[in-house]
Formats: sequence, structure tokens, C-alpha cells
Amino acid sequence: MIHVTPVILCGGSGTRLWPLSRTGFPKQFLCLTGVESLFQQATKRLSLLSSSDMEVSAPLIVTGEEHRFLATEQLREIGLPLGRALLEPVGRNTGPALTIAALAAMEAGEDPVLAVTPADQTIANQVEFTKALRQAIVEASTGSVVILGIQPDRPETGYGYIQTLVSGSAYAKCGLAELSTVHAFVEKPDAATAQCYLETGGYFWNAGMFVLKASVWLKALQVFAPEIYQATQMAWDTRTADALFVRPGKSEFAAIPSKSVDYAVMEHCPGSAFPIKMVPLDAGWSDLGAWDAVWGVLPKDAQGNAHLGDVITTDSYNTLVHATSRLVSLVGVSDLVVIETPDAVLVSDRKCSQDVKHIVDALSSSKRDERCLHRKVHRPWGWYDILDEGGRFKVKRIQVKPKASLSLQKHHHRAEHWIVVTGTAEITNGDQVLTLTENQSTYIPLGQIHRLANPGTIPLEIIEVQSGSYLGEDDIFRYKDTYGRANVKTE
Repeated sequence: MIHVTPVILCGGSGTRLWPLSRTGFPKQFLCLTGVESLFQQATKRLSLLSSSDMEVSAPLIVTGEEHRFLATEQLREIGLPLGRALLEPVGRNTGPALTIAALAAMEAGEDPVLAVTPADQTIANQVEFTKALRQAIVEASTGSVVILGIQPDRPETGYGYIQTLVSGSAYAKCGLAELSTVHAFVEKPDAATAQCYLETGGYFWNAGMFVLKASVWLKALQVFAPEIYQATQMAWDTRTADALFVRPGKSEFAAIPSKSVDYAVMEHCPGSAFPIKMVPLDAGWSDLGAWDAVWGVLPKDAQGNAHLGDVITTDSYNTLVHATSRLVSLVGVSDLVVIETPDAVLVSDRKCSQDVKHIVDALSSSKRDERCLHRKVHRPWGWYDILDEGGRFKVKRIQVKPKASLSLQKHHHRAEHWIVVTGTAEITNGDQVLTLTENQSTYIPLGQIHRLANPGTIPLEIIEVQSGSYLGEDDIFRYKDTYGRANVKTE
């Protein structure tokens, strides 16, 4: 029996998919190709690996502290268990991320095969993916390092390549089913070189999917990047745990050198004591790295248009429109990307969609909120949507999940009016505990300790009207909190 632990690397911000993808709700948690997010799709793909000779455990999720509840809530939505969520206090690339996953996997004294995949990719053919990954797992169980290589169908300049020791004609004969030895990893090529790779054969896209035993990764890391191994071990040794959330030491983790799996280890493996085998994968893979890639995988009408949401077009061709909150209309245009959200709209030539990152850089430089948050902001207890705001007021629509509650808190600069729209609200307002239902309201004076909770079985919705001299989200002092965010410790 081969013991397998899926590892889902769930970091990254997906800046090229702005304005839909933002720091607070990044690409991997978006539903871009169907009704499930890319993270949910990745988790479900790995859950189907179990067979008579393979035991697959609940996945290890490596993600940022701020995304822990997004990940767990999305797993709950699809009915899949969480092994543990390893929470990075800061981003340090995929090398340290895989290292804390390997250390966690070996904690119980076992040495499982790690099936490592990013959370932000899409696969069209589940059967072929499962077949290739099982083949890689069997090989990795013997101590090999195995990578999945994507069969290229065009001269792509946006991906790194894997150069194998098998010619293209040999792959054609064996039907892309045989393991081969990796000769080298190649950086993203220019167009002429990419065309040469495609014609020569034996070159595959590097999708960042690796399969190897936890101990093999740690041994290779000690050889090729001992500074990462030592620093990550220190961060792991100073970890804290809260239920299924595991937090490496914050200052120790911040001191780890930032390197990818490729740069830290994989590129050094060919010709070493850790040779890499490759399993070819031809299963309709895409990393959805920009809006043109999203257009490429979506169903289209007879004019080549891929439209989501409320969209009307005439005499338009090969366009991508994602309408979130209002009607979007196109007339007489071609090859455009239009992404509409309640607080930002992107219009781009489809072939320039990689350059969206420059807009995100400009937003970061000017410290605009649209870089990080949507108007509708998700929280572990539910969400809020900012309906309107001015100099001394802000109006929010707030939804609280059944049996959930906000923190016991106060504000130094604002007062609040709460009006219940649907559901039942249990409200702590100073010394009072009130139960309010539809059309009832209460007033929270400035500085008053208060809490909003939903004791019911249906979502609670309220309208909140804030007034005061400062209405920022950081004007919250928490006394008690279900989600570990309290400012003070209480008995």
C-alpha cells in the first residue's frame, strides 16, 4: 500500500487576473471555469487518487494567514476534509512552502509520497490526469523524484520548459505514456526558441506539479539549499497550532530565503544523486495565467465570444466579458477583454492581457484599496458589502452565517446603527443582550462594547450605517473573537 499525502500550494495573488483576483480574494479561490473555484477543483482532483494500492490522506494546504478561512470554507462547500492548513505569515515562494509541508507530513513518523500541485490550475481531462499522477506516485514510492510535464500544443513563451532525454518521435510511438529522464529545466524562451522546442520534440511545459517522498525532498534540500532547510526547520520548531491551523514561527519564517521549488532544488537534480523522472501529461492543462488563457478554456459562441454574467453584444468577435454586478454591452469590437466588478472595470486588448500586472503595480504604488479588496469583502463569519460612503458616513450590507458571530469589539471613532433585514440577530450592546428580527434596529454609541451574532439556522442580513470622524476597517479593538483575532486575552 502506497501512502499519499496531497500538498496544495495555495499562495499567490494572481495579479494578472485583476480586477476579479485581488490580494484578499486571489485567483485560486475564484470560479473561473464552472461552479467550483480553482482551489476546489484541485482538491477534488487529488481526492480521486485512492485505489486498492494507494491510500490518500486529507490534503495539506499551504496558504497565507489571511486566506485560512477562505480555504476551509471552500472545502466545506464541496464536502472534503482538511488535513491541516499550514499558514505562512509572509510569502516565501514555493520552496519553503513545500518544506513545511514535508516536515508536517513526517511529523507522525511516516514518510508518505507527496503529490504536490498549485491550487490555481485547470485540467479538462480528469481520467488522463489521474492515470498520469498514479504512474508518478508509483515511481516516486521507490525513492525517485518525479515531475509531470505538459505536452505543448503551441510555441508558448510564458512557461518554463522541461528538456527530456527522449526525442519527440519516441514519444509519438509510445503514445505519451512512458517515463523519461529529465535532462534540464529551461527558462521561458523567446518565440523563435519556443517554436524550435515544439518542432524538435522532447520539450514539455513545467506546470509545477511534483511527486516525491517527504524524506527525499528534505534530503535534496539539505544538499542543494541547506540555508532554506535550516531556516525552515527553525520556523517549524517554533510553530503553534490552533485546531487544524498550524503557524510556523513568524520571525523565523520571515528569515527564510525566498526561492521556488525549481530554483532551490529541481534545477540542480539532473546529473546528481537525485535524478528526475518525468511523466508526460496531455489532459487539457492550463494555468489560467492571464485573461487570454481564461478565454481559451471557456465555451464560446459562434463568433468566438466567451461571456459570463449579464452581457449583450452585437457585431463583436473573440471577446471575453465577465460581468459581475451590471449589464455590459459591446458593439462592433473584437479581441477585447472586459472584466466588470462593482468597484473597478478592466478593458484590455486580449493579446495584451499579461500587462494587467502594470495596472496592479500602479494601484500598489498609490496604495489604493482596489489592489487588495473587493467592495464585497469575505470574512470567516460571512461578508460585508460597502453600499455607499462619504466624508463622515459609510453604509454596509452585512451577512452573518448561521451560528456565527463577529468579535466582541468597540470603535474609537465611530458609532453604528444596525437594522435587521432578514433572520434573527443576537446583539450585545454594552450591558444589554438584545434579540432583534426583521425591521427592528439598535444604535451602538461610539466606544460602546458590542457584538453581532446569528443564533438562527438561516443567514442573518443587516444594514449598518456608520458615522464618525474615521471609518477605516482598522478602527476595531477586539476583546473576544472566535477566529483568533482578539487584541487582548481574556479568561
